[in-house]
Amino acid sequence: MKTINDYNFQNKKALIRVDFNVPLNDDLEVGDTSRIEAAKPTIEKILNDGGSAILMSHLGRPKGVEQQYSLENIVGAVSDVLGVKVKFVPACVGEVAEEAADELQPGEVLLLENLRFHPEEEKGDADFAKELASLGDIYVNDAFGTAHRAHASTTIVARYFDKKCFGFLLAKEIESLEKVLKSSKKPVTAVLGGAKVSTKITVIENILDKIDHLIIGGGMTYTFIKVQGGNIGSSLVEDDKQDLALKILKIAKEKGVQVHLPVDSVIADSFSELANTEIVAVDQIPDGWMGLDIGPDTVKNYGQVLENSATILWNGPMGVFEMEPFAKGTIAIGEYIAKATSNGAFSLVGGGDSVAAVKQFNMEDKMSYVSTGGGAMLEMLEGKSLPGIEGMKN
Repeated sequence: MKTINDYNFQNKKALIRVDFNVPLNDDLEVGDTSRIEAAKPTIEKILNDGGSAILMSHLGRPKGVEQQYSLENIVGAVSDVLGVKVKFVPACVGEVAEEAADELQPGEVLLLENLRFHPEEEKGDADFAKELASLGDIYVNDAFGTAHRAHASTTIVARYFDKKCFGFLLAKEIESLEKVLKSSKKPVTAVLGGAKVSTKITVIENILDKIDHLIIGGGMTYTFIKVQGGNIGSSLVEDDKQDLALKILKIAKEKGVQVHLPVDSVIADSFSELANTEIVAVDQIPDGWMGLDIGPDTVKNYGQVLENSATILWNGPMGVFEMEPFAKGTIAIGEYIAKATSNGAFSLVGGGDSVAAVKQFNMEDKMSYVSTGGGAMLEMLEGKSLPGIEGMKN
């Protein structure tokens, strides 16, 4: 796996696939620059070598050319983060883009227009990829968030370069995931939350060989509890996945993996911040009530497992953390993982909602690594090979 450190970029133009799919507010201003900041070390290395950087990204899901999705809207934010005045060209292929790339001098940065203004991008069109490739001397893929897509700019473009490498961000993502999936630091604990078993089943099946403890939280809890005869009231449940839940418990037992399920729940009489709440045993939820967070005894049990873990994967919240009365479980688990990390454990947080939670509760700096790619990370955890990574090997 060649990384950016394997090349000197002096007088070279690096064509870099970044993931600048950032949130914009109503005034089309960047609301969160963390994805831009994540790409900064890669861009800085190229500029410090005496090279220039041509950045390409998508933004949103435009249907054709839509000004609200133009990367022109983020030029100011990218310039501010990099500390360099970024040039912008309202095209990513064609004569205008080629001229802008030709004129680029060492130390300069050029941002191309939204790749998805062209349907050829998502189709993985070879001619479109070849046009993109003509703009640079070395291809750098630093967009983990799109590595699971076989798009022109993430996978196909790599075919047209003899010199290609992973940027710092993508290399770190791969390294962090491999630390969990191939860890010799045991015990390894996976904390899986979120709403549904069905979205995590392939992940669970793939990681059971690699972990010692599986901690379950969030809405998927109640499918496991119901199939074992518990009363779950109006809690979220996937009735058609109950056999699957039993199968997971059986396979885990055969592989010597300890599965930890909640013993108590914070329940509510409606899905609302203003609902009446109680704490009850997880298998004794009255009719008309629903479980929306793990309870204090569960937090204590999970905390003991986490304190003794050497490697931790966290994917998915423990409850409806967006509502203050049901956030305590997710916060407490985050604090236990942070404590384990400070004591030497390696912790990887990934998946949209758990990443949102660690950011919301200011725990990001207390984890070993917070992944930038939800879908890509899940697919790697499922054991799938990612086109954006495979394309760099050929």
